Amino acid sequence: MKVTQVTRALLPFHPLYRHLLPIPSSLAGLSLALLKATALEIAILAGHLILYPSGIIQERRTPAPRMPTPEDAAQLPREGKPPVVLLHGFIDNRSVFLLLRRSLAQHGRHQVVSLNYSPLTCDIRTAAKLLGRHIEEICERTDSDQVDIVGHSLGGLIARYYVQRLAGDTRVRTLVTLGTPHSGTRVAPLANAHPIVRQMRPGSAVIEELALPAPGCRTRFVSFWSDLDHLMDPLETACLEHPDLLAQNVRVSGIGHLALPVHPAVASGIRQALEGGYHSNTEGAQSATPNGGLTVA
Repeated sequence: MKVTQVTRALLPFHPLYRHLLPIPSSLAGLSLALLKATALEIAILAGHLILYPSGIIQERRTPAPRMPTPEDAAQLPREGKPPVVLLHGFIDNRSVFLLLRRSLAQHGRHQVVSLNYSPLTCDIRTAAKLLGRHIEEICERTDSDQVDIVGHSLGGLIARYYVQRLAGDTRVRTLVTLGTPHSGTRVAPLANAHPIVRQMRPGSAVIEELALPAPGCRTRFVSFWSDLDHLMDPLETACLEHPDLLAQNVRVSGIGHLALPVHPAVASGIRQALEGGYHSNTEGAQSATPNGGLTVA
């Protein structure tokens, strides 16, 4: 598929990108930080359009390793960390996680799986059920009891539905969300023709289900939200607030929606989240928010 074909396929979603990227004629009155973030979003979008065709097909699965025998088990130490599952956002695919996957591998997370869900997916609940089947297969193939998940935008909402509503908390140790509309977003009303966009609106049946009690949920949640994310309306919708969930919100400053899964400082924060905490000496990040969150500059 040529880049021009991909661009043409994205034209129906032009209202979304108008919110994602400010109109050039209005840039004169914007702050330097927003100008820099906008330039970065444009560069990332251009690069992603080039990479997009490479991520259309599902990732090739590696064969399961030979099961160790009692004699050689002591010679084969296990990694000790669950596999990481990466789940992309709306009208996207696994290619968006190229840099994050590389960062995770460089820091010892070698069992990383990037999943695709169909661009024809019209229901978050159905996508969550399919995610559950994928996770069962991953656990069986890797001989793991649990996984960690990183979900960008809609991917985070699908993963959260699986954890909260489909008993996925037995399988998911940590769920990291990046720019996910946990309370729904009002952006781009012209995109309402798509059923999944309607499900991401405030007050939708799916959003209301996620607000229901979830007593005893065992998954740990870390939600990264950006103060320059033009797809989140209001911005705080990307924060996860639920009385029954163990959740930490991480404020990201200076970048927009598309940069969340590719920015190296965010990748550093994600690695810390998967390890169970943050450290003030992390390059490009510092503890800042009252609830122990992380501001990435």
